[in-house]
Amino acid sequence: MDRILQEISVVGRRLEAMDSAMISLTADTKSIRLDIASFQTCVLGLEQRVTTIEAQVTSSQDRDQELLFLHSKMMDLEDRSRRDNVRFLGFPKNIEGEDIQAFLRETLPKFTGITFDPPLEFQRAHRLGLRRPDTANRPRPLIACLLRHAQARQLIQRSCMQGPCQMNGQVIRMSADFSKETSDHRRVFLALQPRLRRMEVKYCLFEPARMCIMKNGMSKDFYDPEFLRSFLDGLSPMESSTSNPPRDPTVADQNALPQDLAPGESGFERHPTVSHPRRWDLERLMNSHDDRGQVTHVVALHTQVADRDKSHSPLKPLAVPT
Repeated sequence: MDRILQEISVVGRRLEAMDSAMISLTADTKSIRLDIASFQTCVLGLEQRVTTIEAQVTSSQDRDQELLFLHSKMMDLEDRSRRDNVRFLGFPKNIEGEDIQAFLRETLPKFTGITFDPPLEFQRAHRLGLRRPDTANRPRPLIACLLRHAQARQLIQRSCMQGPCQMNGQVIRMSADFSKETSDHRRVFLALQPRLRRMEVKYCLFEPARMCIMKNGMSKDFYDPEFLRSFLDGLSPMESSTSNPPRDPTVADQNALPQDLAPGESGFERHPTVSHPRRWDLERLMNSHDDRGQVTHVVALHTQVADRDKSHSPLKPLAVPT
C-alpha cells in the first residue's frame, strides 16, 4: 500500500511538472500567435506598399511614354519649323554688307542659275553662332528663312542635283536645316555610306532622317543608324573582303544578292516605289523591330512611311502604345 502511495505521489509530481510545462508552452504559443499576427500586419503593410509602388511605376511608365510622345512631337515640330530655312556655307566674311537679305536676293539667282518668279523674299537672314577670337578669320555659316517654301526647296534640290556652286572662286554649299538630334542621326547615317558602297548596296537618305537601302529591286527603311549598323553586321557575307581588289563597276553586278542569301532571307521588303515620310509615328518608333528580332530602343526620329502610288496601310493616330 505504501508503495502504491509512493507511485501515486511520483505520478502527481510528474503531473504537476507537466502542468507547469503546459503553462509555459501555452504562454509560448500565445507569444508565437502574437508574433504571427504582427508578421501578418507587416506583410499586409508591405503588400499595400508594393501595390502602391506598382501603381506608381505604372504611372511613371505612362508618363515616360507621354514624355516620349511629346518629345517626338516637339522634334517633329522643330524640324517642320525649319523647312523654310536654307544654310549657306562658304560666303566670305562681311561679304553680305549691312543688308543680308538684299545680298542674297541679288546673289542667289546669279550663282545658282535659278530664275525665281516671284523674286526671292525672306522672313529673316543672319549669320550663325557667336564671334569668337579663335575663329575670327573663319566665316560663319549663313542661314536664311525664305518666305515661300517652294523657293527653299528649289535651292535645296539645286544643291542636291548639281553640288556646290561657285561664286568669284568661292565654293558655296547649300543645305537644309534640321534640329540637332536629326542632324546627329543624319551624320551617323552618312558615316555608313562607305560601308554600303563596299557592300554594293544602293542607298538614299531621305528627310528628315530615313535611310533606304536597296538591293535587287527590294528595299528596307531604317530610322535608327544603330539598327542599320546591326543589320549590316548580319549581312556581313555581302561585304567585299578588304584584301580583294576593288571591282570594276562596269563588270560587277550591282544588284545581285549573294548566293548564300536568298531574297526571302535577306531582310529586305519589296516595295514598288520609295516614298518620302509624311508624318511622325510614335507607335512605329516604340514597336518596330528588325527582321532578326532585335527590338528597337526608343529613338525619337522614326517616321511613318506611306507610298504615294500604293497605299500600304492608313496612317494611325498618334496614340501612346501600351
